[in-house]
Amino acid sequence: MALHDKKNFDVPANRYGNDIEAILISEDELNSRIQELADKASEHYKDTEQDLIIICVLKGAVYFVTDFARKLSIPSEVEFMAVSSYGNSTTSSGVVRILKDLDREIEGRDVLIVEDIIDSGLTLSWLMRNLRNRNPRSLEVITLLRKPEVVKADIDLLEVGFDIPNEFVIGYGLDYAERYRDLPYVGTLHPDVYSNN
Repeated sequence: MALHDKKNFDVPANRYGNDIEAILISEDELNSRIQELADKASEHYKDTEQDLIIICVLKGAVYFVTDFARKLSIPSEVEFMAVSSYGNSTTSSGVVRILKDLDREIEGRDVLIVEDIIDSGLTLSWLMRNLRNRNPRSLEVITLLRKPEVVKADIDLLEVGFDIPNEFVIGYGLDYAERYRDLPYVGTLHPDVYSNN
């Protein structure tokens, strides 16, 4: 994956100083790919009898699900779920817990989980087992980002936005210690950021 020269983008330098090391995926690339993903999902679910239920995994997928749902050509209902396997670290802790559950039943419904990123896939695998026990008509996953080098769980994905290298990424909903979610692109942080926290 080619890096973008951050001099060519509005990096919000005043916002985060020199914290941003590189831009992996630009705002334009995100918008274009999300339209493609929405078009494919719209075609895939075009014969769904009821509105598609989209499950947004908080907090990282909020930006993605918002843009994705608006680009769909089929009706959808967005539900939110928060699960945690991360603390302030940059790798999965392996411990999964539900922080916020769904507000409605999904039994008999077509359900699409919208993920921000798949690292090991262990958290998502756990979440899928949990949701399958609720008897949806179908259960599929779309993810904006995937790190194929480190995926440990065997998960069938409806679509993947971008395969990325095994680096910790921020922006477009992804955070480090709750910061950087508001960036309009996906990037990496300067190593000094980690050593200062």
